[in-house]
Parts: sequence; structure tokens; C-alpha cells
Amino acid sequence: MSPIITIVGRPNVGKSTLFNRLSRSRDALVDDEPGITRDRLYAHIRWNDSPLTIIDTGGFDDSDHEPLIKKVREQVVKAIEEADIIIFMVDGRQGMMQGDGDIADLLRRSQKKVLLVVNKIDGPEHDHLVNDFFGLGMEDAHPVSAAHGYGVKALMENVVRDLPKDDPEMEDNGGIRVAVLGRPNVGKSSLINRILGFERLLVSELPGTTRDSVDTLFSWHGQEYLLIDTAGIRRRGRVKEKIEKFSMIKALRSLERCHVAVILLDAAAGIAEQDARICGYAFERGRALILAVNKWDLVKKDAEKKRLLDGAIERQLQFVSFAPRINLSALTGERVKKLFERVDLLYDQFCKRLSTGAVNKALEELTRRNPPPRIGRGSLKFYYGTQTRIRPPTFVVFANRPDKIHFSYKRYMVNQFRERFDLTHTPIRVTFRKR
Repeated sequence: MSPIITIVGRPNVGKSTLFNRLSRSRDALVDDEPGITRDRLYAHIRWNDSPLTIIDTGGFDDSDHEPLIKKVREQVVKAIEEADIIIFMVDGRQGMMQGDGDIADLLRRSQKKVLLVVNKIDGPEHDHLVNDFFGLGMEDAHPVSAAHGYGVKALMENVVRDLPKDDPEMEDNGGIRVAVLGRPNVGKSSLINRILGFERLLVSELPGTTRDSVDTLFSWHGQEYLLIDTAGIRRRGRVKEKIEKFSMIKALRSLERCHVAVILLDAAAGIAEQDARICGYAFERGRALILAVNKWDLVKKDAEKKRLLDGAIERQLQFVSFAPRINLSALTGERVKKLFERVDLLYDQFCKRLSTGAVNKALEELTRRNPPPRIGRGSLKFYYGTQTRIRPPTFVVFANRPDKIHFSYKRYMVNQFRERFDLTHTPIRVTFRKR
């Protein structure tokens, strides 16, 4: 699970500037999968081979009680709760302000690891300005210029040094790890409660890796499953998230830990932008996913509504067209038991491992059937391929000119691998390297 780094501070201290620099820096390798629209507030990066999720937040102003400002403040508090490390940014040119002290008090109460960052320090000759902020009671202050890059690399080295260590025992609790995800009010709590309400289930709750997180282990027909972070779903109304963007934080955490993501869609309301965004996050992270269309009982007898829903799914979720779909009703229980039959089949594909011999035989046959197009006066040659990992199945194909392989031929090879190896419903990755 990649740690979450949250940037907080008063309005206009430079939080978004730092976020933009980190997400576009050559030192930070930003995930870039095709077909995904990114939410600007989130960036998945790697710094010194450490995966991180960086979150930008709105400006925190504890003195203004206007409704919109109050909402922003609530979301910042929520982001702080979810963070592993907090970057607390202040304005070195302005000096310490009352709002900085208010935020510092809030952060101390959170008991999270906090790095104080004094922004708008354009060079070492201005480092002395950090002394103005010792009154905040923070251990260290990091002088940076988010706009020009001064001090940012040193800051991130400190962030990586302080990252929480993964708990391997937590990741090996047993069972297929399943996360139920979806936009607000789509029926996540109803589905979880319906699943856990079946009589033959053996249910136990296990502490999760985050504060207030509970994972639920249960057995179904001899197979164990671990439902990820059921506390955040089942305790309805415990934390009211007023802006949908910040409900993504828990989804990101759950996606990092699950094998299979059940993306819950609302048959009655149709497909929304946030549905595509959640599917996009699952696709980015290489998770197996199932499209579970909830509230099917409300539309199944209306041919026109079903036609419109099918069209919307085909158009808006085309980039995950490989994902299996199941129509169900959490309210009535219709087809909910069938959901875990799909989970089992999908997980088998997700974990499938193939011999190098099988991969190379397929590579030889598919290139003979449909030879790659010529490149200038030369020809494109594929030497051999191998599977390098599972979850998801990942293949590397070695060629003489990998940079010249057209995207349509790459798509052809991916589709052929899916068909030949019975990987029709799992995400797979095929990369090309020069030999």
C-alpha cells in the first residue's frame, strides 16, 4: 500500500505549486496509464523507488465560518485523518500568522508525523527565515521554494526516510482481498450488510492498517475472503463527506490493499463521472475489477432504461471493457450470491502464471498469423517473451525496435494474449523492451 502524503496549510501559501512540482518532476516518476482522466488533487508517484500518493488540499482557515470555508475545513480535517505523513506548509515571506498556529494545534492533536515546510525561500541566503516559525513547536523546518525547486529534493528525501514500514502480516491475513467501492449513496453499506447477513458465513472482524479501519474475514463455500475496510462503509454517517473528491481517499487506500475491486454502479441513477474515476483508479493500480450494477430490481422490467444504461456503461467505461459485469440488488439479495462466483473466477485469472514456453509459442503463432508492419526499409522482429509477475499477469516482450511498435499492434497482442491464455476478464500488462 503506498503511503498517503497530505499537503496542508493556509490559503495561498503554495500547496498546489508544490503538488504540481512533485507530480511533474523528473525525480518523481508519475504513473501514466492510457485512458485515465486524473483528478487534479491526487498524484501517484515514485520517489527513490518508493510509491507515494500525494494529496493537495484546500486552504485551511479556522477564522472564517462561511459555509463554503467550513466545508473546506472539514475536508482538510478528513484528509489529515487519512494521511500517513503531513506536509505543513507556511509562507516564509509573510512570517508566522495566527492561522499557522491554529493549524499547528490541530496537527499536534492528530499525533501524525508532520514535516514543517517554509515555502517561498528562494535560496540558502534566505534560510534564516525559518527561524520565524520555531514558535509553532515543530521539530524541524524545511526551507523550500515550490516555484523554483529549491529544497524540494531534500524535503522528499526526508519524507521517504520517515515512511511507515509495511506490515507483511497484515497483508497476509488470508483469503481473497475484496474491496467494495462506489460513489456516495450507491448502496455500498447495503451490499456489505447483505453479504455478511447470509446465514452460512463465518464472520470475524480484524483490525485494518489504518485508524478506524476494520477488515472482515468470512468463509463462503470453503473459500476465505477478506472484505477491506468495512468499518468505513458499514458505519453509516460516521463521517459525512460533503465533497465527493475527498471520499476518494478511502477508495485509494482500499485499492492499494485489495486483489479484487467490486465497483458498485447505480442502475437507477445511471453512470456518473465519479464511476469512471473510481474505475480509472482501479485500472491504474492493476486491480481485478467487477462492475456490479446495483438496484437492478428498479430497472429490469423497463427495456428503455436498460438500453440507456447499457449504452452509458459501454461509452463511459469502455477502458475497462474486459471487466465482468453482474446485475444485482443489495436490497432484495437478487444475484448477490453469484457475485462471489465471479470473484473466484476473476481471481484465478488474476493469479495465473504461464510458462515461458507457452508465452513464446503464442508469440510465434500470433506474429505468423498477423505479421507486424514494416518500419521503413527494415522489419520489426520479436525475439521472445516471458511472464514477469502475477496480480495482474504481466508480460515482457523483447524486440529489435520496441519504440516503433504501433499502438494498434500492441492492442492486437494484448487481445491475443487474453484469448489464448483465458485472461479475458483480468487486467493484463504487456511491455516491450529492446534486446
